[in-house]
Amino acid sequence: MNLSSAQILVESLEKKSRILDEIINENEAQELLFKQETLDMEALDASADRMGALADKLELLDEGFEAVYDRIRQELIDNKAAYREEIRRMQELIGEITEKVVGINAARMRNKLQAENHFKKNRQQIGKVSSKMKASQNYYNNMNGLGYVDSKFYDTKK
Repeated sequence: MNLSSAQILVESLEKKSRILDEIINENEAQELLFKQETLDMEALDASADRMGALADKLELLDEGFEAVYDRIRQELIDNKAAYREEIRRMQELIGEITEKVVGINAARMRNKLQAENHFKKNRQQIGKVSSKMKASQNYYNNMNGLGYVDSKFYDTKK
């Protein structure tokens, strides 16, 4: 094995860290969207699409990392001294990545709660509008006699 394989692992982790930074930024943008009085659904959809694309990139990086690591794992274990710097850098990056993932999960949970609250508030508003429409329809029907049924006991013959 040459140093380039170990360096590929380091570069893969660095790319993963940069993508996680982008996800953190996207989470912050979503948080700002949820703090607005009226939710911009188009912006939220676009943000969700960007998050999906970033998640796909992460998955590809993980698969590539695993493939390379599986291939060179034994060499890294057998020659720790030769790859000391790369191993140290990978450990640092894995620590950073872990911290970022924990932060991202916490931010996603906060955003999920904000979204649920926002949608709950919207459902309540829709319910209020619906009951007002029903009341106004009943009023209209009563005032125009649309719901009025003649008495069966009243003689209409003259």
